[in-house]
Amino acid sequence: MALALYAPGEGYYARGGALFGTGVADGSDFITAPVLSARFGAVLARQVAQALLATGTREVWEFGAGDGALAAQLLGALDDAQTWAAAQAACATGAPPAAGAPDRLATSDPPMSAPAAGRPVRYHIVELSAALRQRQAQRLAPWAGRVTWHERLPAAIEGVVLGNEVLDAMPVTLLHRIDGVWHERGVVWDATAQRLAWSDRPTELRPPLPIPGTHDYLTEIHPQAQAFVRTLGERLRRGAAFFIDYGFPEREYYHPQRWMGTLMCHRAHRSDDDPLRDVGSKDITAHVDFTGVAVAAQEAGLTVIGYTSQGRFLLNAGLLDGLDAAPLPERAAALKLVHEHEMGELFKVIAFAPPACSRGWVPLGFTRGDRTHTL
Repeated sequence: MALALYAPGEGYYARGGALFGTGVADGSDFITAPVLSARFGAVLARQVAQALLATGTREVWEFGAGDGALAAQLLGALDDAQTWAAAQAACATGAPPAAGAPDRLATSDPPMSAPAAGRPVRYHIVELSAALRQRQAQRLAPWAGRVTWHERLPAAIEGVVLGNEVLDAMPVTLLHRIDGVWHERGVVWDATAQRLAWSDRPTELRPPLPIPGTHDYLTEIHPQAQAFVRTLGERLRRGAAFFIDYGFPEREYYHPQRWMGTLMCHRAHRSDDDPLRDVGSKDITAHVDFTGVAVAAQEAGLTVIGYTSQGRFLLNAGLLDGLDAAPLPERAAALKLVHEHEMGELFKVIAFAPPACSRGWVPLGFTRGDRTHTL
């Protein structure tokens, strides 16, 4: 999966094709929330601004920025005084600090104000794909002096971290229970058929939960995504992190009826379940185990500060503000972000912060309908 997605010049994300769009006609393979509606980034910016204010930080770090659409929306909104006014109001009405905790994390930087105390927010993009970095630079040219690109995770981060549909693209390990015996599923070359093929071998690896029943069962575990979150936890000195992706808590992920797993491929706005065909020409993803992600964050010393559906998160953050006055196509696109049968329920938002940065405020997106207890 790592080679199919990221091999230089050959992997799906490395080859520089048109990946993100609204339909087959534009040559794209799938749609993301920022492409669907610019309101996604504008609303998310309120949460980002509130987190910057609450944690006393001044930088945004986005992982896997795609074609730069979300970054452009965020930068535009973070230059708007109205975004900061909404964020300041959210901070003013947030939960009081825990007993004995300071009202604000002690820092040499003064609290930020709109827009960012006269100092524009700096934006960092961590992107593995050189082809995507080039596309992002073209889109973000109006903010060229404020955007910095990185090819790897820095040694220390202070600021608000974002990842929209990043965790689902991290390579997974396939586990296959056959006649009651667990196997790790790997890939071999079938010389007779002249193609890649599956090969299973017994393993001591197991899903995090026992799977009731004796039926054959195919699923995934997520060591790389969890390792990424642990590393992020070790390096996030101050700030908060928000990840948006499709997935479930582990009790739903490893349900006995989900016996075929979640690994899927996407190309030309169609899905298939054969990642060994047309390798490098299509996206390969797996749903996110949000319980595993939360546990990894906690193991690294972070506090889970919220978990809910994308629909509830965006509604909390003000998606509907002024939407009734928008043109009908804009309203229809924005509502797809929150409708349960579209992106509203399958997609979730989870957030972490170092303990000192988690006290004294409630993230705007989790003020109602927080589901952290379900993890």
